[in-house]
Amino acid sequence: MRLIKVLVPDGKLSTVLDVLDRENVDFVVTEGVSHDRDAPGDGDDSTTLVEFPLPTQAVGYVLGEIRDAGLDDSEYTVVTSVETAKTRHLQELENRFVAGVEEDDSVAQEEIRAKALGMHRGALTYYALTVFSAIVAAAGLLLDSPAVVVGAMVIAPQVGSALIASVGVALDDRRMVSLGVRDQLLGFAAAIVASLLFGLGLKSGFFIAPSLNVSAVGQINQRISPGLLSVSVAFCAGAAGAFGLATALPVSLVGVMIAAALIPAAAAVGIGIAWGLPGVAAGAFILLVVNAVAVNLAGFVVLWYLGYRPDDWGGDDLPTLLSSYRVSVTTVALLLVLFAGFGGLLVDQIAFDNEVNGAIDDVLEEERYAELELRGVDVELGLVSRFDQQPEVTVTVARPVDESFPALADRLDRAIDDRVEDDVLVSVEYRDRQRSEPTNGDGQNSIGGRAVTGPAYL
Repeated sequence: MRLIKVLVPDGKLSTVLDVLDRENVDFVVTEGVSHDRDAPGDGDDSTTLVEFPLPTQAVGYVLGEIRDAGLDDSEYTVVTSVETAKTRHLQELENRFVAGVEEDDSVAQEEIRAKALGMHRGALTYYALTVFSAIVAAAGLLLDSPAVVVGAMVIAPQVGSALIASVGVALDDRRMVSLGVRDQLLGFAAAIVASLLFGLGLKSGFFIAPSLNVSAVGQINQRISPGLLSVSVAFCAGAAGAFGLATALPVSLVGVMIAAALIPAAAAVGIGIAWGLPGVAAGAFILLVVNAVAVNLAGFVVLWYLGYRPDDWGGDDLPTLLSSYRVSVTTVALLLVLFAGFGGLLVDQIAFDNEVNGAIDDVLEEERYAELELRGVDVELGLVSRFDQQPEVTVTVARPVDESFPALADRLDRAIDDRVEDDVLVSVEYRDRQRSEPTNGDGQNSIGGRAVTGPAYL
């Protein structure tokens, strides 16, 4: 429920009240109010304060009708939350906008701007939480602990800066765009530096062996080889954040998803630099940039779809669009250029992954490997070859106990090399598998009549 307070010039009062009467909105008026301290309340500039309660879903529509009637509500308009209200026609408005044919969860443009700016944090709070979350994320990555990484996402404050930027682009608000983009860029830099210093401290103090192959750690490996699934998370996180912001739904949980797409990747960049592995740092940085752009673009697209436009929006034709979005067109163009550039590397990686997976499937379908079960494939970023590193593919398979396949790694290596241009190093990890014999239902072996006891081990 919202309480709207609008200061209306006396010359527009009858028009505004006619709109409220037409929409069955109950109101009260306070006459003789002036927005100018030096102007007397009963002078030529006298105004009237009109107050009326509305369901949250009706605020945008009613304010839009008042603007269309000729009122410039930029002088004084206040939208506040109230617990409850009782008026003659309020039930009709709730039936109409909350559970009726005009049901709409979206909030008013003024409210979404205020909500987004309300998520902004002071510099000390924002950067302190960013550093803390980056260090926790780096620790979780090195520990290969998903729970610790999730903990880092909970305290990360990136949801506010991302949504401020998206709202700013949708409303063509230069201040919001600048604020959101600045906080994101400086926040990513702070996260990378914090995880870098943390990693160097761990190495120099021998808390973690400097010779550790960090690219083989599962949680890190997931962040250094960006793919379609990773980017899908970022798109959905940005879209969900915009929906939550624009429909009066809580965005706290969505903030965890946005942080999931950004903070671990930033921490992986710092770890890659600390361990002197440019391929790891490059892969994580590509994922960070692509995910950040995806979050912001998805947020803008959702807000645009929900009908949020600049104040001077006047139509759907391209010239009007370009003139109304003076700041946003430049911002969106820059985001698209970044996404196209880094997305091109992502497309190359996806193609590299597809070729590797296809080669592995072809080999394991051969009759001599019929007993093997594929359990996982980790593909290092193909970009590492540009840093004089050899891309590595780790294949995890389950095999029967006491059976060996000494030539499998070489066979996979040849098959993958035939498909990709780079010389790939293949590692095979085996997991022993043991199954019980099938029984006939009474505990007896269905073939030999002998009971088979003991669990099956995977």
